[in-house]
Amino acid sequence: MKAPSLKATTVYTCLALAALLWVLPVWWTLINADKSSSDFFSRPFYDVPTEFNLLANIETAWTAAGLGTGFVNSLIYGVVGAAASIVIASFAAYAISVLRIRGGFIIFLAVFSGTVFPLQMYIVPLFKMYNTIGLYDSRLGMILFYTAISVPFCTLVLRGFYTTVPGELREAALVEGATEARVLRSVYAPLSISACLVLFLFQFTWIWNDLLFGIVLTSSSSVRPVMASLTSLMGVYGGSSLPVQLAGALIAASPMLVLFFGFRRFFTEGLSLVARRG
Repeated sequence: MKAPSLKATTVYTCLALAALLWVLPVWWTLINADKSSSDFFSRPFYDVPTEFNLLANIETAWTAAGLGTGFVNSLIYGVVGAAASIVIASFAAYAISVLRIRGGFIIFLAVFSGTVFPLQMYIVPLFKMYNTIGLYDSRLGMILFYTAISVPFCTLVLRGFYTTVPGELREAALVEGATEARVLRSVYAPLSISACLVLFLFQFTWIWNDLLFGIVLTSSSSVRPVMASLTSLMGVYGGSSLPVQLAGALIAASPMLVLFFGFRRFFTEGLSLVARRG
């Protein structure tokens, strides 16, 4: 058997170290979330627990401070916000890159320019506007915000993708009597499934991990997303129940792990497709 080269050995060593650096914090979180409060403070953080408390800590984290409600809220905001932004962006990208409407590029620049500035700039005007029109501390207001903030990036990606689709496909469909809406639905949408899945993962992840606007635009536990609920959990229990806080962190991180491991094939294909055509 041929011995691995020095380059291959170096690469594998670096990958093993990177994997270890990723696994160790996860392992420490798991074993400490499994401890009781007395066990956590009486033993080193790297020791395995003496008794099984993970389910009890998860139950406490789920029911306390509205973490369970925040989990459901974030699922709603992430799924609806990401999906709606992709649908809206597909229409915008089709109009700009395929129909080539007058002033389309200027419109695109105006829309995308909103993402250039720091998001903190929008806190005060957005808070005042939401209070004025009655969207503050409402699920509808959160869905509208997350949808709107996700549209520019989705439009950027889909605009670049649609420009690479051969125009002959659209012309053939129009000759057959298809409308522009039918061309978008039957030709462009199926071709962009991988790119849309990547966009969904990106936008869902951003919405799920958002803390700033989840705190600014909500005040009640029935509306707050999971990250804002997690901060409430920490405020209620403080340092005396760190295992419960770690169990809450595991709950908050679980959808991301499921998404990326469950859709890793589509994620890899979509990334290469976007990089190749974007």
